[in-house]
Amino acid sequence: MAEQAHGTSTEAPGGQHGIFPPFNAHTFPSQLVWLVLCFVLLYALMAKWALPQVARVIEGRQKGIAGDLAEADRLKRQSEEAIAAYEKALADARANAQAIANETREKQAAVADATRKRLEDDLNRKLAESEKTIAATKQAAMANVRGIAQDTASAIVERLIGIKPGDQAVSDAVADVLKS
Repeated sequence: MAEQAHGTSTEAPGGQHGIFPPFNAHTFPSQLVWLVLCFVLLYALMAKWALPQVARVIEGRQKGIAGDLAEADRLKRQSEEAIAAYEKALADARANAQAIANETREKQAAVADATRKRLEDDLNRKLAESEKTIAATKQAAMANVRGIAQDTASAIVERLIGIKPGDQAVSDAVADVLKS
């Protein structure tokens, strides 16, 4: 009874059990006709409607992929050009920096050389003045040597013998010593 409530019985009318309809040999020709009819209809639908749409989708994807590859190639070339321009600018900047450094180094060397020459000239001038001063002092000292020698000799003799010698005797003795 539960089977009748659900309508799933395979019984033939009148309460007999029959063969499952797809396996019934009497219904094969009609089943084959419907199979061929459905297959042709399905094939026609697939050929006229579904397959062209799939082909359009595939073609669209191929065009999209080709476009994306072309765009990627264009962007790659553009980035390579940008990299080349950057590297050229960097090389130019380095060359410019090197030139500026060389120019600055040359200017600093020129300034240092000029300063060194000026200082050497000042030192040479001061050295010449000092030599003149020393020569004048030496000449003055040498001029006073005779007088100092006479005074010293007179003081030594007086101290040794207790008598002050005459100025002429001291002067003659100092002149004798200076000649030799």
